[in-house]
Amino acid sequence: MAVISFKCPNCDGELIFDPSTQKYKCEYCFSLFSQEELDAMKPAQTTEPQNADAAGAGKASGKPEDKKQSQPGNKAGSGAEKDNTENKESDKEAGKEAGKEADAVTYTCPSCGAQIVTDATTAATFCYYCHNPVVLGGRLEGKFLPDQVIPFSVSREDAEKGFKDYVCKKKFVPRAFYNKKQVESITGVYFPYWHYNTSLEGKMQGEARNVRVWRTGNTEYTETKYYQVSREGDVKLENLTENALGKANQELICGVMPYDFKDVKKFQLGFLSGFLAEKRDIEKKQIEKKVQQEARESAEKLMREQINGYSSVSIKNADFRALKEKWSYTLLPVWTITYKAKNGKIYYFSMNGQTGKVYGELPIDYKKISLVSGIVSLVTLVILLLGGLA
Repeated sequence: MAVISFKCPNCDGELIFDPSTQKYKCEYCFSLFSQEELDAMKPAQTTEPQNADAAGAGKASGKPEDKKQSQPGNKAGSGAEKDNTENKESDKEAGKEAGKEADAVTYTCPSCGAQIVTDATTAATFCYYCHNPVVLGGRLEGKFLPDQVIPFSVSREDAEKGFKDYVCKKKFVPRAFYNKKQVESITGVYFPYWHYNTSLEGKMQGEARNVRVWRTGNTEYTETKYYQVSREGDVKLENLTENALGKANQELICGVMPYDFKDVKKFQLGFLSGFLAEKRDIEKKQIEKKVQQEARESAEKLMREQINGYSSVSIKNADFRALKEKWSYTLLPVWTITYKAKNGKIYYFSMNGQTGKVYGELPIDYKKISLVSGIVSLVTLVILLLGGLA
């Protein structure tokens, strides 16, 4: 697996993508480089293939030691069946562990040579020892090479400020959720999506009604006219997105939608430097029918809106088919913070890395609520007592 780190040609420091300038910045000498200049550089990389077996010394083999074999005194019959059952259970447990180990992969940091373990969908991360950013190029090759990316345009500083401004408006959030250490843990992550553009042709037929009511003297009259209506034409839909990561928190990634695809760019590995990135594990065929159905429903709604001027409309038949389709494997930016409460529940805060839109489920400090309630009750009691004395 190619493990890539982008180096500054001036001081050999690490280059990261800077959202505020949309260039690559050296954190040591503060030099800035354009995409064209980065393309001309040769990134530092290690290429030795590695997996969890190298780190786990055979844990991923799925073949546990059989301590029951060749032991004196074992006899055929119920005792032998018991041993066999126990071995099968051990095999099952070992198989589960093997699956977990197989999902883990080790890599060598190009900067310090440390061995780091990641899960199967991580495509960009940081070395835990030297803290330099690395891109796992092997995760983003062939069919897993993204077509496009919307780079971060919200900087870390702006994300931290946005988080503090959002939380400080909430009166009953635990202080541990927004202390300095927690705020500094905010992480920029590229999440994988399927991006879909389509053009459809369709037609629909239905029945429309116009109702007129009037009164003459004491008599009320109602007139209902019925019309057969139809519409046909082409509908163009753009920028439909569908999550492509099975482990992603749906509320987190949907809460920060939508993105403005005018900023979408052809994918370059350099955009990932300085951020985390996830590789897709949901394929197009798994979500294709769902997205196409959503597109047809959207097209039908748009065409239905062209039938107006009636009291009511009932659609009897609608038929749409795609003329053109374009699927793009896309990475979209999110700033995120997670917080584990004392009861074990995990809370998420997320911010759209392009637009700054925030979404979060915030924890509640019930001690603060009790304290405020107690103070309010005490003040109310004092006022009542003073009023009674007066």
